[in-house]
Amino acid sequence: MNKTVHLVEQLIARRSITPDDAGCQDLLAARLTPLGFACETLASGPDTFRVTNLWAKRAGSGARTVVFAGHTDVVPTGPVDQWHSNPFVPHHQDGQLYGRGAADMKTSIAAFTVAVEEFLAATPQPALSIAMLITSDEEGPSVDGTVIVCETLKARGERLDWCIVGEPTSVHRLGDMIKNGRRGSLTGKLTLKGVQGHIAYPQLARNPIHQALPALERLVATEWDQGNAYFQPTSFQISNIHGGTGAGNVIPGEVVVDFNFRFSTECTAEGLQQRVVDILARHDLEYHLTWTVGGQPFITPPGELVDAIGQAIEAETGVRTELSTTGGTSDGRFISRICPQVIEFGPINASIHKIDEHVAVADIEPLKNIYRRTLERLNALG
Repeated sequence: MNKTVHLVEQLIARRSITPDDAGCQDLLAARLTPLGFACETLASGPDTFRVTNLWAKRAGSGARTVVFAGHTDVVPTGPVDQWHSNPFVPHHQDGQLYGRGAADMKTSIAAFTVAVEEFLAATPQPALSIAMLITSDEEGPSVDGTVIVCETLKARGERLDWCIVGEPTSVHRLGDMIKNGRRGSLTGKLTLKGVQGHIAYPQLARNPIHQALPALERLVATEWDQGNAYFQPTSFQISNIHGGTGAGNVIPGEVVVDFNFRFSTECTAEGLQQRVVDILARHDLEYHLTWTVGGQPFITPPGELVDAIGQAIEAETGVRTELSTTGGTSDGRFISRICPQVIEFGPINASIHKIDEHVAVADIEPLKNIYRRTLERLNALG
């Protein structure tokens, strides 16, 4: 059997629902250690949510390091009886390989592992240092995973030059899109205070829903920025509004509004927070507001890494890739703090997190070859 496909199947067979790695990282370390990698497990989090992180590095003769990053954890399966096969038993049908994590992102992990094996077999003494950063907390809270490893590496003074995150970025064909950045995420929880009362006596109450509407209308209508060459304009979206006691004859005493910004590099989290506060101040509201910064935006302009992987994709598939910063957040937001060039590339993402998640078997070997070709091109840079 094809080595890459076999490794994908081995990984799928491990029931690694966040934060349980289920032995995936041990399997990878067992393959990397004979290649000269120093493998280190960094565990983090409470006993009830213990996260394992693998940091593996093989030093080259040069000064530059490329990192392959990924996550072995997967999201829950949903109703198992709706799957056509057991989600943790790899299943081949009609040219597809089914299983939870097949697309997100065990195929990528297997592909770049075998790519490294092949690259080192052909180039046993590369100039390039090669590392892998694998976590079991990407699909979960993401507080004990990649961010912890990056903080540890920064404290050690570890230098990283390029990073390839194996997220499933392809849309219609393998290689048609890579992510060279991501938008930032900023979430707000706004609690507006009123005075509860009988709905027939509004003069004795103060309806916070009514008071909130003009301010919310203004927030929705605001143009936060116009985006730039890499990013769409910053987006403001209300996700939830909670108000009322459940009774039809009671004016509520408060309303809670959850909202989120997906913001470009034209804005900062601090600047957006201040603009929201300024708008609320114009409407004479009694409120409490809390913020959560889910991630800062990052961008890798065209250059060494983008060129290397773009050329590798075209050489292997004939596809001219598209650069994009769309979609949600990824662990690239943490790695970009210590690595100047970060891109994401992996298989087609149409089935991720869905029932019957799958990957085309015909894409697995080309994906591995693209990773290997990228290593070859980066190694040539010294």
